[in-house]
Amino acid sequence: MSSKIREKFVDHMALHGLSMETQRSYINGVKGLVKHYYQSPETLTDDQVRAYFHYLITERKLAWISCKTYQSGIVYFYRHICNREVDDRFGLPPRPRGRKLPVVLSMEEVAHLLSCVDNFKHRILLSTIYSAGLRIKEAVCLKSKHIESDPSRMVIRVEQGKGRKDRYTVLSEKLLLDLREYWRKYSPQNWLFAGQKPDAHISTNAVWSAFSAARKKAGIAKECSPHTLRHCFASHLLYKGYDLYTISQLLGHNSIKTTTIYLHITPARYVDLKSPLDFSELQKEDQNDDK
Repeated sequence: MSSKIREKFVDHMALHGLSMETQRSYINGVKGLVKHYYQSPETLTDDQVRAYFHYLITERKLAWISCKTYQSGIVYFYRHICNREVDDRFGLPPRPRGRKLPVVLSMEEVAHLLSCVDNFKHRILLSTIYSAGLRIKEAVCLKSKHIESDPSRMVIRVEQGKGRKDRYTVLSEKLLLDLREYWRKYSPQNWLFAGQKPDAHISTNAVWSAFSAARKKAGIAKECSPHTLRHCFASHLLYKGYDLYTISQLLGHNSIKTTTIYLHITPARYVDLKSPLDFSELQKEDQNDDK
């Protein structure tokens, strides 16, 4: 992809309000296509693009969601930069129906994990993700002004989260105390969690590294990631009796249907649940039959 075409691509995405993360993923999708054929993408046929996706699925064994991201960028490029009508799918099959339930840690496991984070800044950041149900990107993009600690509000403002939506989520009283100590120690200016360069926020890679190191130190064998803390937030609130609609709003889900997955990963909800076999009426009938 020539520098001129790339510049046009970036300008178009910026003009139409695509987030920086989306811009990067779209560019990477087209760059992968260019690297595969060593040709300018404008010269490739639809059949060549279909063959590329066949290669990604059958040979590189990429996950469906990764292929879908590449597909979105490539379709966007051809339609808006090349003014060319193309196949929406490029041979990518529909999303597999099977869906794995997300991994969730217990409250005790989360507490132990957080206690194993050696770096104070990283511990506060991971605590913020868990306490407010944030996505990683939402957490690293927090600014000091987003912490609204007025006793009558106690909320965290999430600006331009997934789907370019603003929302509020809960501000933990315990987190607020930790944040006050954090402010005294780091004096954050613009970004709440600044990176190595003061004018940039901490990277998502740094969050992953901190989580991985703490998980290893805590001896947690479950396959989990920083995003697991968001799942824990939802599952633990559900376990404590909060309603699904409230949790959905705090998470910023478009539909409450997305939130219902946590109904299936909160086994503690069933502690006081009785099987129909244990109903007293059935037990009486069994006892009468034995007489």
